[in-house]
Amino acid sequence: MTSGTIHLVSSDEGLAQSVQTAVSSLGGWAYGGLASVDALTGGSATPGDIVLVDVHAGPENAFESLRRLTGTSRTRLFLVGDEDLSFAGPIASFCGAAKTLARPVTATALGSLVAGLSGGGKAHSDSRGEGASHGLPEAMLQDLVGGTTQTILRALVDPETGLFNYEFLSFKLDEEFKRARRFGLPLSCVMLGFEGQASEDVLRQLAGAFLETSRDTDVLGRFDESSFLFFLPNTGPDGAEVMAARIKQIANDRGLSDLVGDPLEIAAGISFFPHPEITRREDLFGRAREAFFEARKEGTGQVVAG
Repeated sequence: MTSGTIHLVSSDEGLAQSVQTAVSSLGGWAYGGLASVDALTGGSATPGDIVLVDVHAGPENAFESLRRLTGTSRTRLFLVGDEDLSFAGPIASFCGAAKTLARPVTATALGSLVAGLSGGGKAHSDSRGEGASHGLPEAMLQDLVGGTTQTILRALVDPETGLFNYEFLSFKLDEEFKRARRFGLPLSCVMLGFEGQASEDVLRQLAGAFLETSRDTDVLGRFDESSFLFFLPNTGPDGAEVMAARIKQIANDRGLSDLVGDPLEIAAGISFFPHPEITRREDLFGRAREAFFEARKEGTGQVVAG
C-alpha cells in the first residue's frame, strides 16, 4: 500500500535523479517527479504527500514557494539546500517547512525524514488546513524567539529602515549568485550610499525611495550605517544605472539631508553578472564595493565596474 508521493520542486536533473533513487528504496512511497508550485497548489498533490523544495529551484525565491504551498497544498514541506543550512533553517521554518534536508539527498537521509513523520505518512491536520489559522504555531515561535535564538525579525530586518539586514544580505548574495549562474540569468549588484550620518526619518524616506524604484524580486538591504546593498535579478547594468539615477533624483527632489544639514550626495557602484572577471559571489560584491568607493571619492554619482 502506498503511503504517499514525494514531489520535487527543482530544475536540477542531478538532484532529481538522487531523489528518485532515494525514494525507490523507501517502502510504500512513490516518486512524483519534478513538479511546479502552481501545479501543486492547483491540486496535483494529495494531503499527506511530501514536497521537497530546492533552495535554488527558481525562478521565484524558494521561501516564497514555501509560503505559497503552505495552507494550500496540504502537503508536508521540506527545504533542500546546501550543507550549511544554519541560517536558512529558521527562515524555512518561518515559511512553513517542517525541516531542511542537505544535498546530496541520500536514501538514508530521506528515510530518516520519512520515519520521523507522525502518522506514518498519512494525511495530517495542522495549522495549514482550510479554515485554520495561518499564524505560526506556538512551538515554532518559541523556537524562533526564545532562548539563545534571535527573533525572526531581528534575523532578517534592519529596524531603522525596514530593509533586510547585513546577515540576510550575505545569505541572499550566495542564493542569487548561484541562481544566476545556474540558469544563465543576468544579475546586478548595487552598493549605494552617502558620506556622514542621517536621522532615522531621513533613512526611512531614503528606504521609501528604494522601494519606489524597485521590483518585488529585487533584494534591498542595509549594509552599514550609511550604505546599502541591492541585488537585482534579471537586470543588466543599464537597468541598475536607471534605478540608481532615479534614487539620486528622488533624494534631491525631497531635499534629503544629513545630520549637519548638507544635502545627501548619493553615490552608487554597480557590478553585474555574467562578466568575464566575476566567477564567485565575492567577485560580484567586491567589484560593486570598489566602484562605490570610486564614485564617492570622485563625486561622479555612480560608477559601473566594467
